[in-house]
Amino acid sequence: MDGVIVHAPRMNDHRIPLLREIGLPFVVHGRATGTAEPYCWLDVNNRRAFQRATEFLLDLGHTRIGLVNGLEFMDFAIRRRTGYVDALTARGIAQDPMLMTSDEMTEIAGFRATQGMLALPRPPTAILCSSMISGMGARRAVETAGFEVGRDISIIIHDDDLSYMKNGEDLPIFTATRSSVREAGRLAAEMLLDVIAHPEAGPQQRLLEAELIIGQSTGPAPKS
Repeated sequence: MDGVIVHAPRMNDHRIPLLREIGLPFVVHGRATGTAEPYCWLDVNNRRAFQRATEFLLDLGHTRIGLVNGLEFMDFAIRRRTGYVDALTARGIAQDPMLMTSDEMTEIAGFRATQGMLALPRPPTAILCSSMISGMGARRAVETAGFEVGRDISIIIHDDDLSYMKNGEDLPIFTATRSSVREAGRLAAEMLLDVIAHPEAGPQQRLLEAELIIGQSTGPAPKS
């Protein structure tokens, strides 16, 4: 093969120094926290995306905000938690470990995490989910508990804008941080082809920004 795209980077990902040692051209889809040596990458600004989403909920009056995150040895999940914590800290709100979970981004994991948070003496009024699939589980937990999404409990998801799982048509179902994984794949492939054609050039790096899309799943914090 002439080159590879490295998917799902972890903290201190061992594949990056290995590929540099081998001399095989590569581009990382994402970044690897803790890797000091330069390398080619294309990533979405996960920290800023979740900081903006948390700030949006804070502006709506929410102060008890849950985080249903992905596995936190994955770089994107580390950065999303950082953005969430940064937004809370900037408003003088202490982070509560009981409102933060890390797990596979599945429907059942989202359901169980949200169910546990709603059972707390001081449950959250808003929940931030790292994927649409875990967000669907969060919505099921909210509705099972007899609450209404967007009125009693607000939910924000991350939407990869996948063709087989659309976040509504004209009006988004979920408020979401949106970044197209298909477009990221296209751009990463273009970057890799350029790296292969021009091996003498230095490492290329590109950071994409996610959009904050307002949907039906968020509203002002309930007064009681």
